[in-house]
Amino acid sequence: MSPRKAAVLRGDDRSLREHLIATAERMLAEHGTAGLTVRAIAREAGVADGVLYNHFADKEELLAHALRAHVRAVERELGTLPEPGSGDLAANLRAYIRYGTALHRAIFPALAGALASPGLLASFTRADGSGDDWRDRLVHYLRAERDLGRLAPDARVEAAAEMIVGVCHETVLTLLIHGASREHHPEQVSAQRTDDLVTAVLNGIAPR
Repeated sequence: MSPRKAAVLRGDDRSLREHLIATAERMLAEHGTAGLTVRAIAREAGVADGVLYNHFADKEELLAHALRAHVRAVERELGTLPEPGSGDLAANLRAYIRYGTALHRAIFPALAGALASPGLLASFTRADGSGDDWRDRLVHYLRAERDLGRLAPDARVEAAAEMIVGVCHETVLTLLIHGASREHHPEQVSAQRTDDLVTAVLNGIAPR
């Protein structure tokens, strides 16, 4: 006989572990990780405090999975990225830059509190080893374009990816330094700044 399902999950296809992750993900998406306690998560999930430790080593592990789930949810809302060999190369890079800045902007409220918790960040890094986050997809995309001959055969694609990722990280750092006011938090990177970055990545800055 299969074990009896927890009352809070009756009529729900999810496991209790999935329910706890979903609950924590919703809470950190709304309020961030700062001050998010085991008791608050358990109360919101409708379970006893100690239940969390039946499924996770500690609060950091639960929040790491919740943060990863939040990132995945944001990525689904952002849609698909260009495939190697399709369309115009410069236009594809602009799409990757827009996607990356939108992703970082969306996850910043949830991520900000995590920066003060090295344990949470370490657990977050370990939570998903699929190599399928936005940065990894960007590197794989550039490598594929190089293999297809649409980039120079000796193109330093990892360095190019770091330049693009750096722009997105700069957005987060600006928010940390200046606060999350709209004055320092534009809706998107300007078209001119995006074009300048794409030109620098594709053409370099040395004289020809």
